[in-house]
Amino acid sequence: MAAALRLKTFLSTLLVVLLLSLTEATYSGITVDLIQRDSTQSPSYNASHTHFDRLYKAFARSISRANHFRPSLKSKSSIQSNVIANGGEYLMKISLGTPAVEVLGIADTGSDLTWTQCEPCEKCYKQNLPLFDPQQSSTYGNVPCNSSPCKALDTASCGTDKNTCQYGYSYGDQSFTNGDLGVETLTIGSTTSRQVTLPNIVFGCGHNNDGTFSEAGSGIIGLGGGPLSLVSQLHNSIGGKFSYCLVPTENSNVTSKINFGSNALVSGNGVVSTPLVAKDPSTFYYLTLEGISVGNKRFAYKASSKAVASNEGNIVIDSGTTLTLLPPEFHEDLVSAVEKAIDAERVSDPRGVLSLCFRSKDEIDIPIITAHFTGADVKLKPINTFARMDDDLVCFTMIPSGSVAIFGNLAQINFLVGYDLKAKKVSFLPADCTKH
Repeated sequence: MAAALRLKTFLSTLLVVLLLSLTEATYSGITVDLIQRDSTQSPSYNASHTHFDRLYKAFARSISRANHFRPSLKSKSSIQSNVIANGGEYLMKISLGTPAVEVLGIADTGSDLTWTQCEPCEKCYKQNLPLFDPQQSSTYGNVPCNSSPCKALDTASCGTDKNTCQYGYSYGDQSFTNGDLGVETLTIGSTTSRQVTLPNIVFGCGHNNDGTFSEAGSGIIGLGGGPLSLVSQLHNSIGGKFSYCLVPTENSNVTSKINFGSNALVSGNGVVSTPLVAKDPSTFYYLTLEGISVGNKRFAYKASSKAVASNEGNIVIDSGTTLTLLPPEFHEDLVSAVEKAIDAERVSDPRGVLSLCFRSKDEIDIPIITAHFTGADVKLKPINTFARMDDDLVCFTMIPSGSVAIFGNLAQINFLVGYDLKAKKVSFLPADCTKH
């Protein structure tokens, strides 16, 4: 018995040691859909909700998500995938295990660990898809406590057999996941003919999870910059590159796309690039916002709060936050300029979510707003900065925040956004994302 246990421990350790070398292969271009959370293609689609209801729900989640950027760790080539927008969140289909089990997780550039709900479930939120059962997979293995993936957590605890790394994440909105760190075969791709199978991917098998997660999703697909993210685990095989193109929220029948590797190259006329800034925590992708122009009038970035100070890396670019969050004093300058530039009656948002709204049943003349990142001027169209919240109500989709500055996904709609982690830059190319 002792010899068998030692052999099992040795094989588990060997499996993790081989992790990096076994994922070094390069892959030809594969596309995966990103599905909007509230689109007709999402399992959480509710036909009784109006487009306006869905927007307000997404905006409320944005405000709650600001706390997500202060998570606490309780225990610390070309692939393309489809992404589904989950009312501000985008869902991404992958498969885990052998035989493969479908997982629909939130594609999140603000998270590292990919995790899904697993059997046996001590406490799990309701989800539409079946739970993943590691005991039914021939390729599942536990991550040992003394392995590098386990040590990548700030703190970790061991299971009762002293050879299983256990993780725990909790977030500012009281959501949490706890479970075992495992290695498993992950299959990614939009169609069977373009799918790629990736062996020995580290992920969280969550046995105790709850919070603000929707029934549509099975967990999180971590696309952040930390060592346990899917992007980091595939770093060399995808050349450190991934990109996405987000369709407008009203295009509920069209999926957005996410690309990894050679298909993620963003190039051509109109491309602008800005440096990624290395900061702690390494999970988030930090850019430097120097200012914003309303028409021809430019306002320099400013902040009195230390949390959003106007030094390098003062804003996070995030695929999981709908609204753009800016320091209050900087936001006030923009609101004043936008109000002067728009010939319409200013009114209050009846739901108290947005700070600048106008009464109009017709289309209003909205000025071009340009985000001035270091080395990159990103011209935002009205679809990136305003949303119709009712038949006669149009609102500005940038809000004040003293705790964190975020360049949200509405501002990224109809841009091909590319992350090159080797070159340490993010690129923007205006695009019709319904055709990508």
